Amino acid sequence: MDVMDFFRMSAGQWNSQRTTHHLPFRRAELGGSTIAVEALDAGHPSVIEICNLHEVDPTLAVGGALVTWQGAMAWDKEDENHEGSTVFALVPDADDPSRGQLLRERGYAEIVPVIGRYEIDGDEGLLLITEYETMSSVERFWFANPNLRLRTSVVKRFGGFSTASFCAESRLAAPAAEADGAKEQALAPVSAFGW
Repeated sequence: MDVMDFFRMSAGQWNSQRTTHHLPFRRAELGGSTIAVEALDAGHPSVIEICNLHEVDPTLAVGGALVTWQGAMAWDKEDENHEGSTVFALVPDADDPSRGQLLRERGYAEIVPVIGRYEIDGDEGLLLITEYETMSSVERFWFANPNLRLRTSVVKRFGGFSTASFCAESRLAAPAAEADGAKEQALAPVSAFGW
């Protein structure tokens, strides 16, 4: 599996159930969101734009993705929302295409453009590592089956504050059309947990 295979498998709509552990406080918080993923070809204008933003040659990108989300966490205040979108581009290392740069317009832990690293590991999981000015994050995604994607993340803030999250993401719908131009189709809602 290469990195774009992973994002093509992720394309569609997902229901995400999250448990976040706030380690310094020894407390857990529940939440959920709806996530939409669209895999983008290497020549997509958004992929080219992100490469140009980071001053990376767009011809080196193998593609990218557009991810949008809308969700809520149990401890949210009235003015808090967990909505947004981000586009990123993938630029493999010249000597090893299973790893490379992840160019983001918006980071996971900080809302700033950032360059992280990606790696497809030996178990066909996707690992994303991002260093920010005040924190770092490590995320790992993998498929239990085509309709159930799992995710862990650890965010470490400089000074010791850390959170660890686990998400179970069940597919709600696949992309409307297959990439090869096959007849448009949509999957009925599918969930391993009956959500």
